[in-house]
Amino acid sequence: MLAAVADGKTVSKGVFNDCLAFLLKDSPREIHPPLRMPNIKIFSGSSHPDLAQRVVDRLGIDLGKVVTKKFSNLETCVEIGESVRGEDVYIVQSGCGEINDNLMEMLIMINACKIASAARVTAVIPCFPYARQDKKDKSRAPISAKLVANMLSVAGADHIITMDLHASQIQGFFDIPVDNLYAEPAVLKWIRENIPEWRNAIIVSPDAGGAKRVTSIADRLNIEFALIHKERKKANEVASMVLVGDVKDRIAILVDDMADTCGTICHAAEKLMEAGATKTYAILTHGIFSGPAVSRINNACFEAVVVTNTIPQEQHMKDSSKIQLIDVSNILAEAIRRTHNGESVSFLFNSVPL
Repeated sequence: MLAAVADGKTVSKGVFNDCLAFLLKDSPREIHPPLRMPNIKIFSGSSHPDLAQRVVDRLGIDLGKVVTKKFSNLETCVEIGESVRGEDVYIVQSGCGEINDNLMEMLIMINACKIASAARVTAVIPCFPYARQDKKDKSRAPISAKLVANMLSVAGADHIITMDLHASQIQGFFDIPVDNLYAEPAVLKWIRENIPEWRNAIIVSPDAGGAKRVTSIADRLNIEFALIHKERKKANEVASMVLVGDVKDRIAILVDDMADTCGTICHAAEKLMEAGATKTYAILTHGIFSGPAVSRINNACFEAVVVTNTIPQEQHMKDSSKIQLIDVSNILAEAIRRTHNGESVSFLFNSVPL
């Protein structure tokens, strides 16, 4: 049969197809990914356009056209510049900068897409706003994180993608699916690649609330952990600290989900050096760095303060040579791709996409 084809003889279409199938059966074939992902639109709010651009570059698509502006009375106006009818829409907006304006802008964008007949609207919120107000810790205190969850649902969000929630129970504030991604795999990768003596290190939590996060990292690196017990007089002010664990002659790596004014981690670094640590690093998912944070970091005894880019860090890195960056846009992009294609996202809980 193959000889007949090779000799140029006329053969039936069925015979020809059989020959073609036989020839291709064992031949290596390179599978090319599709040039574009159909029925997906990704829009960026004004809080972190650089992260949104990195996400779409990773996915090989273009950022959706949107214009955000303010009227003279400072009302927010959003104009979606292309059709979203029947599309899978993702809106990237982080809880940073002018938080209240950015939150309102995101709600308006979600609602604008929803009433324009988008098939599904997903809010990608790398740093969830108001996440620290997650419980009634004193009389008449608001649970603002629950209020934000209600606002997102009422605006029309069908799904939430976020990273390292301050308290994981915030997922329960929603009646829609929430994917809480973790920066931990990227943190482990950074430690292994950038701290040569990491096997002689100890992972330290600056407060008791982060003990679970720290033990998970310590277990995966097969090293020990310690924690610091702190008492606060009032918000953003630490009264006293007690170190639980032995850090003498070791590299101390402080790990926390966020740092705002950096009073806690700078006090913790002093405590660790007093206890005999040889070097101190800090690794944080959300580097808010408000008020005197950057000057405190410059004056503290850190080798490096490592943060992810869930919040823009360009200015902070200019102001302090100690601040280094872990890019998590690949994790967010892969979460978006998997969500869009209906695949499992749990792979990202333990691995960094290549």
